Amino acid sequence: MDSKKSGSRTMMWSVIMSSPGPIVVGLGLLIGQSSTQIADFVRRSSELLAIIMAFAVYQMCNREGQIDTARKEKLERLSNLFVGAMMCLGGSVMLFLAFASEHGDKGNVIPGLVIALLGVLANTIFWRRYTKLNKAEPDAILAVQARLYRAKSLVDICVSTALLSVAIFPQALVSYYLDTIGSIIVALYLVYCGAKTIRERM
Repeated sequence: MDSKKSGSRTMMWSVIMSSPGPIVVGLGLLIGQSSTQIADFVRRSSELLAIIMAFAVYQMCNREGQIDTARKEKLERLSNLFVGAMMCLGGSVMLFLAFASEHGDKGNVIPGLVIALLGVLANTIFWRRYTKLNKAEPDAILAVQARLYRAKSLVDICVSTALLSVAIFPQALVSYYLDTIGSIIVALYLVYCGAKTIRERM
């Protein structure tokens, strides 16, 4: 029971910590037009939906005596398919935006950069936490959340690098390429993780 309570608390904090990201990055788009920042907004929004969905299903599946094994497995499968689909959706939109972006003034990318840097720290902590919880008591939802947060950590490192280059060298051609390449790497990795999650749950 303690393990389930710990898992529930961790997921609740995941929702709380992930909620400001899309808002801050979205507001940042009013003053910046980096393709990585636009892609990051799409990615964070889709991931937030996936995390909320997983949290709701985890709560339902772990109410003692209120759900049978078959229904629990079905809900877990649907939740993880949804998480995988959101990762694929976010990655696909990011890929499109990366190729559609044009070279030019990207504006102020500092809000997106700050969120990405904080994301590296927070997502790494959640990645390790979910991995530890899943090892202590294997759970389909926690296992997929560990994978999601591993992807989020690596993606935020990539996003931070791309946005930092834009912030330091806003007009340089190298910043344009790093920004575009950053978006493509993020997109492909998300699609890969999402497709892998969906394939395992089919």
